[in-house]
Amino acid sequence: MEERNCACCGVRLTDDYVLTANDEMICDDCAENEYTRCECCNNLVYNSDIYGEDYDHILCHTCYEEYYTNCDECGDLIDRDNAYVLDDYYYCAHCYHQKTHIIHSYSYKPQPVFYGKGKRFFGVELEIDKGGKDNDNAQELLDIANHGAEKRIYIKSDGSLDNGMEIVTHPMTIEYHLDEFNWEDILKTAIHLGYRSRQTSTCGLHIHVNRDAFGETEEEQEDVISRILYFVENHWNELVKFSRRTEVSLNRWAARFGYEPTPFQIMTKAKGCYGRYYAVNLCKENLSDFFFIMLRNEISGIEDMLNISNKHRHSMNELMNLQEIHWRKFEKKIAALSKERKNVEDE
Repeated sequence: MEERNCACCGVRLTDDYVLTANDEMICDDCAENEYTRCECCNNLVYNSDIYGEDYDHILCHTCYEEYYTNCDECGDLIDRDNAYVLDDYYYCAHCYHQKTHIIHSYSYKPQPVFYGKGKRFFGVELEIDKGGKDNDNAQELLDIANHGAEKRIYIKSDGSLDNGMEIVTHPMTIEYHLDEFNWEDILKTAIHLGYRSRQTSTCGLHIHVNRDAFGETEEEQEDVISRILYFVENHWNELVKFSRRTEVSLNRWAARFGYEPTPFQIMTKAKGCYGRYYAVNLCKENLSDFFFIMLRNEISGIEDMLNISNKHRHSMNELMNLQEIHWRKFEKKIAALSKERKNVEDE
């Protein structure tokens, strides 16, 4: 009788042996300690040859190759019957929908990613119209802004637009907006694709600021926010002109709370108002939104805003930290930048 040995440990086999997936004979001890059964075909697989263990699956090589694959985006193991195929690439359901839903719904809110070093972060929502709610256009803008794992912007639908979309940045410090983020390329491409902002009656520019940038305690935060409210109410007529909107439009999308003689009194009144369509939106727990900066401006107008911040980076600190900032001082900074830009264009 031919002698049989365990293919794993070499011990001589009696009539009690087990066949592996490769038709190798092994002893009972090795079958129990060195092998595991494939969850698909139930054959024994040597532990070091298991596929799918990182994803809580036990598969032999044959079953893996025939019935499973990995998502080409995130790497997760997926059943081929449930895989999504796009341009000859395999995707899990989550990644496929991320790929194909380039323009997200208005309610889409991903986990924020913070860019830059500092305590104060600004998220920008820029509405653009007339160029179409077009996936190809959206993807072109995403390709410019996002690099590899860096998802710096996303794009959403907005029912207030006729034929456009909304570009939304993740929170960034002002330095990151100015020095690292490629706003110029994004905006020039948007204009080239036919998008406009000023030359519409639909578009606006929204700025979000994290509340904890205003102070460590709720009392400190509310003290700063109350002064911002006071600035808006005290200079409402000037801000209506600055926004390039009518007061009727502002009352619809970025209303005022109403003037009171002190910042504290305005803050008290604001806390009794509910809804998000206010010049300074206090509804969000961790954010303050400056909806007043809904400038009816050309897309390139955001460059003006950033250039103002670049030349006067302390001005945002002034607005947030002084008891009040005089409109004339604010206006002079805007006028100086406008004059400089005109001189550059004339050249």
